[in-house]
Amino acid sequence: MDKIGFGTLNSIVLGVYLIAMLAIGVYFTKKAGESTDEFFKAGGNIPSWAVGFSIYATTLSAITFMATPEKAFNGDWTYAAGNFSIIAIIPILIHYYVPFFRKLNVTTAYEYLEERFNPSVRVVGSVLFSLFHIGRVAIVIYLPTVAITSVSTLNPFLVCAVIGLLCVVYSFLGGVEGVIWTDVIQGIILLGGAVLVIILGAYHVGGFGQITQDALANGKIITAEKFNWSLTASTIPIIFIGSLFNSLQQYTASQDVVQRYSTTESEEETNKSLWTNGLLAFISIPIFYGMGTVLYSFYKGGHAVTKLPDFMNAEVVGKAANTTALVPYFILTALPAGVAGLVIAAILAAAQSTIASSLNSISACITVDIKQRFFGLSKDAKQDVLLARIIIILAGVLGTIAALYFVNSNQKETWDLFLKYIGLLGVPLAGTFALGIFTKRANGAGALLGLLVAGLVCWYIQDFTTYAKQSPFIFSGFSFLSALVFGYICSFFFKSTKNITGLTIHTKDQEYVKEAK
Repeated sequence: MDKIGFGTLNSIVLGVYLIAMLAIGVYFTKKAGESTDEFFKAGGNIPSWAVGFSIYATTLSAITFMATPEKAFNGDWTYAAGNFSIIAIIPILIHYYVPFFRKLNVTTAYEYLEERFNPSVRVVGSVLFSLFHIGRVAIVIYLPTVAITSVSTLNPFLVCAVIGLLCVVYSFLGGVEGVIWTDVIQGIILLGGAVLVIILGAYHVGGFGQITQDALANGKIITAEKFNWSLTASTIPIIFIGSLFNSLQQYTASQDVVQRYSTTESEEETNKSLWTNGLLAFISIPIFYGMGTVLYSFYKGGHAVTKLPDFMNAEVVGKAANTTALVPYFILTALPAGVAGLVIAAILAAAQSTIASSLNSISACITVDIKQRFFGLSKDAKQDVLLARIIIILAGVLGTIAALYFVNSNQKETWDLFLKYIGLLGVPLAGTFALGIFTKRANGAGALLGLLVAGLVCWYIQDFTTYAKQSPFIFSGFSFLSALVFGYICSFFFKSTKNITGLTIHTKDQEYVKEAK
């Protein structure tokens, strides 16, 4: 297939967007440099609606922006059950998690683990997050780069470098406040870009009536069999339950989201930000799955406008068809110049919001959980901010170099393997948070041993059985519950005299007095 020229006007639009993102980082540079409290928590002065937008943009990567419509194009809206899981956990977060993060005034999520258990559990959680997200930065840069450049004449090395290094620069300059406000703009752009695809796609095929007709005739929304219970298939009940545990991991044990809880002025404002995020997750269902349904009508419906290129067409190449670049291909071939540049900017916006959040969060973990915890605060607060910025540079450059290597070698199996094993303890770590919050008996040694046992069991199931491959969503639930159960059982073998008053749901309303370190 001949690649599509990007065009001067598209390049100008994309360039304006990238410069605007950089300008936001520059704007917040001075304020962010005052202290690590400003750099990582923005002084707790961000409006709840902006924080909600930031959480949304952080959790919605460019991979999701392209993969969700692809799922609807090739299948139906079944995976939208995952969006409903986000909404379902909000009351749980508000009543059982946020009060503890706010009470301790944490900069990182893992500070709670030290207060509830011990410093070792805190360090383990923080290091696991940092390693996983350095790898994730590389993947989030690489995959949209490949998708966009596979159908366009854009240079993949240039796109890869610009995405990664620009994120480093504005994260370095503006701290979390710069990241949050760029997230807001990027969130608006990615939603607007998706809506543009839907409107212009519907116009080409003859309107939403034709799209609805095609969708119903071909089972492209939801079919009755998708409501069945099956432990070996991705049906709606299984996706919903598995996504509950995945969402709990992201919203309770992942620093890039939990860090946002401390950027508002009060617990009530944090709660509002979560409901804002929930509303956006709900709106995303018709927008992103709707994109896939519109594209199905455009390419395969009763009034299809054109056909897919051969490499994306299953009727031509069978199971080897690759629709990963479906959305960028439509953008560059069907949308007017300038508009296409804006929607490509939306894909890059989705990538950059995720990357920038990861970089700032990695920096927070290493600066606060390692340097400040064990070596103390610097006499000059600006020295710790300098360290935080250096960490952002190192993490960002490492992730960008890895992404460039993937582009050059066209293989990323080793990095995928790295993410697989580091990420194996991601959901179990959420089980450790639940262990601390919902039980009184659990202690540090038991929690750490339980997490290790859970990781080994999950590794065995994932590598030596077909269970995890057949039902990845059920596997998520097992991962969470295994850390909770094993941690609780292992705690019976150890004694603890640690004061946990105010740190569990049993004493949620009581004050917690920090122990001397």
